[in-house]
Amino acid sequence: MNPDKKVIIDELLDRVNASPFVLVVDYTGMTVPQFSELRNRLGASGAQCHVAKNSYMKKALAEAGLPDIGDTLIGQTAFVTGDSEVFAAAKAIKTFEKEFKKPEMKIGILDGAVLDADKLKAIAEIPSREAVLSQLLGTINEPAARIARIIQKKFNPDGDSAADEPAAEAAAEAPAEPAAEA
Repeated sequence: MNPDKKVIIDELLDRVNASPFVLVVDYTGMTVPQFSELRNRLGASGAQCHVAKNSYMKKALAEAGLPDIGDTLIGQTAFVTGDSEVFAAAKAIKTFEKEFKKPEMKIGILDGAVLDADKLKAIAEIPSREAVLSQLLGTINEPAARIARIIQKKFNPDGDSAADEPAAEAAAEAPAEPAAEA
């Protein structure tokens, strides 16, 4: 094998091994500015988009011990890898696809499992880790918030805060006092 080809395949192998996922997209018809914008959006989500010959990627995937997806590596394909969660990368691609009608998600590999385009689009619908954690925190805090509202109603049925009454009276009396002194 040509040493230059081996270097490229080894670099692809390193990227595939370092990433928990590989997404394959068809970027046919995209302009250079659109592709740059896609790379920027993927970069913001912790992913990178690489273009390589399909035969090189087939060899890198085979050397990594990942499933054979060689039959889908046809045409102009780009490969998305990342060091963070797949949800953000899939969401970035899906959002970009809605705006520009390109690229098209073809197939993906997530933790050794092959996912078709429909499954990748379903993954893109899943909220981010931070959103799920905030929803979980809201669910955990809800019972305590309910108890606090019930206790507040019990001790203050009118809904007025007892602490606000003296402050309101003091504010109402304050303008009257300087006028009386003058």
